[in-house]
This record gives sequence, C-alpha cells and structure tokens, in this order.
Amino acid sequence: MRYCLFLICLLCSLSGFSQVRERKIVQFSGIIVNRDSNTVVPYVTITNVTGKDQYYSANYKGYFSFVAHEGDTLAFTAVGYRREALIIPNGLADSKYTVLMKMQQESINLPGVRVYPWASTDEFKKEFMTMKFADDDLEIAKKNLSKESLASMMATLPRDGAEMQSFNFQNNHNRLVNKNINQRLANPLLNPFAWGALIQQIMQGDRSREQ
Repeated sequence: MRYCLFLICLLCSLSGFSQVRERKIVQFSGIIVNRDSNTVVPYVTITNVTGKDQYYSANYKGYFSFVAHEGDTLAFTAVGYRREALIIPNGLADSKYTVLMKMQQESINLPGVRVYPWASTDEFKKEFMTMKFADDDLEIAKKNLSKESLASMMATLPRDGAEMQSFNFQNNHNRLVNKNINQRLANPLLNPFAWGALIQQIMQGDRSREQ
C-alpha cells in the first residue's frame, strides 16, 4: 500500500514537473500607449509576477521586449496610471507575442495643505502684534489730494497732451499780440503818442503866428 502511494506521488510530481518544463518560451514585445490620447507612455515598469517578480522597463518610446513563458502574468505600472495586468496565452503558434498595451491615466486628488510662514504660534503672535496695517481707500485718497502731494506731482509729472496744447495756444496768442503792438509802435501813423505830439506842435505853431 505504501509502495502504491509512493508511485502515485512520484508520477504526479513528474507530470507537474514535465508540465512546467513544457511551458513554451516566447519573445514578448509591445508598445505601451495612453488609452485616451494614444500617445506613448515612457519608462513603464513591467513585472513578471509568475516568474518570481522579474522586473523589466519600457524605453522612452514606450517599447519593450523580453523573454517570458506562456501563461505568465505580467503587471504594468507607471506613475499617474492605473495598474494593468496581462496574461500571455497558451498554445501560441509562434514563439513571438506582440501586444499594444493601453493604460488608463489616473488622477489622484491630494488633500489640501495650508502653509504658514511662522514656525510656531508664539512667532505668529509676535508678528501680529508688530504688524503695521495699511491705510484704507479714504485715507489714501486724502493723502493723494493734499496740497503737498499735488504740488509734488505738478513739479515732477510731465504735461499731458491737453496741457501742452493749451500752453502752445497761449504762447502763440501772446506772440501775435506782442508782434502787433511792436508794429504799431514802429509806424508813427499808428502810434497814438505820435499823433498827440503832432497835434500839440500844430497848436503851438498857431499860437506863435497869432502873437
């Protein structure tokens, strides 16, 4: 009886060992792309779970190629993508197996973090007590409309287009007025003082003749 059990166990172990040895070796290759945009996913880590956690990596173009066995389970992992798994089918007609692996992009929402510029509560209290508050809008308007502020702006700020036009118009007007006055003073016929002197001379000449 013991001999029969030993033979049965030996036959089972030999059959299992033969099945393991009979697993076909294949050249497993492929390209990894994004499921939504069909763009390549570079540097994906590929783990052969069946082959005692053998690790492989895709290149920057998402391409990979390594030796595996039929029936091996392969896990694809990358930062920002969901973990994907694939099993190499048994009974392949060729010693090569090529796939187009699509990975789903995953968005991870991290909890919000508030960063304070103070290392402790005591520092915050100290900074808060020495804090200088800015003026409100009304106080700022009063300072901007004060006599000192307006005088400083008049002395430093350049004139705008309207001010320059008014200034040039006034200068041209004054120049024309002064030009007309000078012409009148130069011409004795247009000079009222010359007419007054002439009339006075004529009156004096009449008086001298009468005497």
